[in-house]
Amino acid sequence: MPTNLSTWIEEKQAVSARTPNRRELLQWTGGGLGWLALQAMLRRDAVAANTTVALEHVPKAKAVIQIFCPGGMSQVDTFDYKPELAKRAGKPFDPDGKLQFFASKPGNCQPSFWPFQQHGESGLWMSDLFPKLAKQVDVIAFIYSMHSKTALHGPACFMMNTGFTLPGFPSMGSWVTYGLGSENEDLPAFVVLPDPSGLPPGGIINWGAGFLPAVHQATTLDSRADRQPIGDLFPPQDFAEATSESDHAGLEFLQQLNQEHLAKRPGNTDLEARMAAYELAARLQLSAPEVTDIRDESDATSQLYGLADKVTGPFGRQCLLARRLVERGVRFVQLYCGAENTTAKEIRPNWDSHEDVVRDHGHWGRVLDTGASALLVDLQQRGLLDETLVICTTEFGRQPAGQGDRASGRDHNAGAFTAWLAGGGIRGGVGYGATDELGFQAVEHPTYCYDLHATALHLLGIDHTKLTFYHNGIERRLTDVHGHVISEILT
Repeated sequence: MPTNLSTWIEEKQAVSARTPNRRELLQWTGGGLGWLALQAMLRRDAVAANTTVALEHVPKAKAVIQIFCPGGMSQVDTFDYKPELAKRAGKPFDPDGKLQFFASKPGNCQPSFWPFQQHGESGLWMSDLFPKLAKQVDVIAFIYSMHSKTALHGPACFMMNTGFTLPGFPSMGSWVTYGLGSENEDLPAFVVLPDPSGLPPGGIINWGAGFLPAVHQATTLDSRADRQPIGDLFPPQDFAEATSESDHAGLEFLQQLNQEHLAKRPGNTDLEARMAAYELAARLQLSAPEVTDIRDESDATSQLYGLADKVTGPFGRQCLLARRLVERGVRFVQLYCGAENTTAKEIRPNWDSHEDVVRDHGHWGRVLDTGASALLVDLQQRGLLDETLVICTTEFGRQPAGQGDRASGRDHNAGAFTAWLAGGGIRGGVGYGATDELGFQAVEHPTYCYDLHATALHLLGIDHTKLTFYHNGIERRLTDVHGHVISEILT
């Protein structure tokens, strides 16, 4: 290959030179980034024309920020107050010895490792694990009766994200962008900010587009301050031959070849998605550095998110970036508080506290408390909370008894966990559903992810039964054949 990229492109174009047809002539004479922008707009309109949803009502929310806490957050140590569990402390949870938890036999009843207090005008209970978040209790709606179909991390994460325990189904963010598109063509419609230490259980499948057009899969941003937000977005600094002119020339030529290939294979969504990604990459070279450059934020904002603290700083930065993204028109932002693996030895990589709840939840509780509370405060101060739906969930809960003989740990519990929502049409200071007196099973208004998803779509103006995509002979949807809108928590 010649050392000059532009020369190589010209040689390749000369080799393939021939009399162009009408479409090719229009493409080639349009030229430049203007043609790329036109392609992007045409593809955007084509994608929008293929969606199957129309807004059923005026939406309360324009954007969604979802906080996902992988590992299984303990409901009885956080949001679900169980005084009866404290009364039975130290007594066998299963005197008959007939029960089997996920990875152990039940131990003795183990009350919360943190005291609970009532907060706000609503008087809702929250443990002292979340002193900052407790001050926001009156804008939060709690769903105490969440439960899952599985106690395995990967399948349970898939279920919370896609509605199915099997991999390969579209995530909620993909469904939302498929139905509503984007408000900012210079930024992705669906952005994921993984925990800086790694990916969640199940990896990137959690935010995949499944069988939806591939253009609806998420764009992953690296939230670390010392990293580029998107890998390989810019040429290496030591690549002297790379200039903006050669970069644009190469992109134009690549798009020309892709257009010719796509004309022979219409409906190839993978190729369409790659083409759209190249177009978006050109725009992201300007927009991504701006949205992730937080130097223009005030010292007060930095302190609010705990950015200077090595423990709270990384997740605080994720939450701040989430606010900046929705502020600029990104439709769906998902951020992860915890990862599947980490190099840190002193704590679990996520909320999976089999051995030591105080150690693990103590760490992640402080992280979530600082970032999530700051996000709610910041959105309120900027007038964004009313139009931004904030969701915080985990994949399942933990048992109200010790893990076997290890009283300091808790096993997986698919039968009960708590999720909370705020903003975007949510009635704050309310609780929905309930678990039994020990927090073992959801007994009042048992709620699956389908109901949470249906409610989120409703707040975005979408009837969840009408957001469908025909795949393998089935009209698929995010809520499968289930789900109802939880009207009790809506304004």
